Amino acid sequence: MKKLFGAHLAVIGANVIFGINYVVAKGIMPDYLLPRPIIFLRVVGASIIFWLVSLMFPREKVTRKDLVSLAICAIFGVAVNQILFFEGLNLTTPINASIIMVTIPIMVMVFAHFIIGDKINSNKLIGILFGFIGAAYLILQGGSISLGINTSLGNLFVFLNASSYALFLVLVKPLLKKYSAITVMKWVFTFGFIYILPFTFKLLIASDFDTIPVNIWMSIVYVVIFTTVLAYFLNNFSLRTITPTMNSAYIYAQPLIATIISLWATKDRLTYVEVVAAFFIFTGVYFVNFRKGKKAAT
Repeated sequence: MKKLFGAHLAVIGANVIFGINYVVAKGIMPDYLLPRPIIFLRVVGASIIFWLVSLMFPREKVTRKDLVSLAICAIFGVAVNQILFFEGLNLTTPINASIIMVTIPIMVMVFAHFIIGDKINSNKLIGILFGFIGAAYLILQGGSISLGINTSLGNLFVFLNASSYALFLVLVKPLLKKYSAITVMKWVFTFGFIYILPFTFKLLIASDFDTIPVNIWMSIVYVVIFTTVLAYFLNNFSLRTITPTMNSAYIYAQPLIATIISLWATKDRLTYVEVVAAFFIFTGVYFVNFRKGKKAAT
């Protein structure tokens, strides 16, 4: 019971950090740094910290087969996830991004069905339908998707990021049963750093760090230390005890946190579009995770 309580407490903490991150990270881009230099700082910073922390614990020998699995996890949990999230958040609003990320529990269920054979019943199918209607409505609310700077393209990137992270949660679960969260994270971020390096380094060295004020440096520190190192660790620590579906269910708190902070800081405004999209997405999540069929209820 104590272990289960700790797992739930850890995932709550992670989602509070993620909820705050929408506003903090948005404040950095694009006036002070473009998304990809932030990604470089985030991934390299997390890699160094995880390796240093791992030195304080007994060394775990990772098999070659599992290193391959960790390298695959890094594609979806770091490279694709990080690039799409920051590029998407740069183009959309914190509230939009946080609402779209609520599709993660639905996508976890879909991937779990195809990868580990979890069954999808009629309620879950209804949930998938509602969830995708809500996501599609929010993605397309700005009009047709183009390569210009618009909310629709940013929303699409965030949705693809959510799908990538959902796949990561399913793939990393078996590895967390064999190794500690620190061991898993140090290898995932090491491989992730290798993947993101060609896409980020050129923009990093072209960035003007001299013009960044102290408060923005504090935001960057928050993104690296809290959102990346601490939140990722807490999330993966919880996965040692609870299922990916249960873990992802806590993401419902993120839109609430992001909306409150955005409105309080006057960084965003809530419109009927976000309200309608949130209704469909949360209804979908309800059918996927909470509504039981008649047979199960008896």
